[in-house]
Amino acid sequence: MSDCANLDNPRVAIVGSGAIGAYFGACMAEAGIDVHFLMRRDLELVRSRGLYIQREHAPSFLLQNVQCYGTTSQIGPCDLVIVAIKSTDNDSLPELVKPLIHENTVVLTLQNGLGNVEFLQKHFGEERALGGLVFMGINRTEPGRIENYNPNGGTVTIGEPHGKATERVRKVCHLMHRAQIIDRASDDLQEALWRKLVWNVPFNGLSIAARGVTTDVIINSADLCNLAKGLMKEVQAGAKALCVDIPDSFIEGQVAYTKPLGAYRPSSMLDYLAGRPVEVEAIWGEPFRRGVAAGAKMPLLGMLYALLKTLVANRSRV
Repeated sequence: MSDCANLDNPRVAIVGSGAIGAYFGACMAEAGIDVHFLMRRDLELVRSRGLYIQREHAPSFLLQNVQCYGTTSQIGPCDLVIVAIKSTDNDSLPELVKPLIHENTVVLTLQNGLGNVEFLQKHFGEERALGGLVFMGINRTEPGRIENYNPNGGTVTIGEPHGKATERVRKVCHLMHRAQIIDRASDDLQEALWRKLVWNVPFNGLSIAARGVTTDVIINSADLCNLAKGLMKEVQAGAKALCVDIPDSFIEGQVAYTKPLGAYRPSSMLDYLAGRPVEVEAIWGEPFRRGVAAGAKMPLLGMLYALLKTLVANRSRV
């Protein structure tokens, strides 16, 4: 297992400077951490105007003199690499991350869905990979501007692929704490991944299937809210079949968590409407396959997965 002493004062690379990557990187940089962004869409604008972060739980700010680049070779080796690209672009990671690696580099994924940690382990070594889950409510509202809609700021949960939290997990959590991001060190990353799916599967999925509705519409519609709860129950069942227990109280809490977000637009819905790739396999396909293979009954998820595949494949024909 990698023991990177520089996690106390690391050089950090952000691979994927969309909403999540830009938000985490900017908050860390504002806290005095040495952060370098791989940035494409907003590169020239951010170089000239900076990166604005709107948040309610802590002061908003404009990060100026952003260290952003068009290629990872311009960044060079780092102590911590945070992967925040969409899982649909995972095939590009081996080439992107290679220039960022030195002997003790730690690679942390903040991506949605299942299979991402295993991808990092396969391509960069089991000893390098960490997994993280973001429970927030963040959108890129315009070039160079990121907004956090969560009145409490939301949380990030970080853990080893398997087993209890280690010293390096706690050091990465401390970096998040410095950045005024509420952090949790997980002793069971697989449980945390399935808990994140309890929210992502229904709310990201139904926002697309209902043709672009925001989370408040789902919450306030009796039919859609009941369907969301049914999907949550199926994710719970899939997790249980894989020996991951998620209590009923957690499912009930997801509705309460979502209400304060208001008219929040889930990231998958934004990608769908913009014609960008949607993480159908990581968020819906892989949980469905794993759960069913373990003996769980997941008919609603199977139907939603099939519907989303069809909708995404046929966007250009609508």
